[in-house]
Amino acid sequence: MATDPLLRQGPDSTDLVLGGGSPGGPARILLASAGQALLAPLVLGVPTLLVAFWMVLAGARASTVFVVVGVIAGLEYLLGWPALAFSRARRILRVEFAPAGVPASLRLVRVSGPDDWLPVDTLREVRLTHEVVEPYEGDPEPAVSTLALELVLRGGRERITGFPSVGDPQQLADALEALLGAAGVAVKLCTERSTRHRRQPNSGWNSGGSASAGSGGG
Repeated sequence: MATDPLLRQGPDSTDLVLGGGSPGGPARILLASAGQALLAPLVLGVPTLLVAFWMVLAGARASTVFVVVGVIAGLEYLLGWPALAFSRARRILRVEFAPAGVPASLRLVRVSGPDDWLPVDTLREVRLTHEVVEPYEGDPEPAVSTLALELVLRGGRERITGFPSVGDPQQLADALEALLGAAGVAVKLCTERSTRHRRQPNSGWNSGGSASAGSGGG
């Protein structure tokens, strides 16, 4: 029954594959998030610089300022690391529907491992959003197509965004409807199109020079 690249049918289940990789333990998730956590001090750099600027105005020594900034950056890293690890652990890799033909159960498989099996009627609706960013006239870059998936569950929602659109989204919607229609699960597809913004050259210096030349000629 699986007729889309994102749907893979096995002997026991049909899987909706939303991300690469396999589930891992806490240590693996923490190690994988360590590098990304380095961005936390950069994202929060403005408040840190304000603290440093205030200390300089107050007459603090440069060595003291460096120590305080280092401590703040370290704290930002230590706080950002577990937050990123938790977010990564909750990311959904795939949705399993079992048995493969006419599913009666489903479960979400996250980076941290699989959730418990749920009755398939726990899933009320599947919403697919196909986002297409088309090139402007004369743009050499091709159109970019991404897919977002929202699972409307009884008592909550799960949204997976930004994974590349593989194949025809309508084909995926039809395949999901064929798989889940008997369970009364609604499948909706919405396509959103936009045009990529034209890159404007940084012509401030040139325009300023032209204006000066024009005023001088008067």
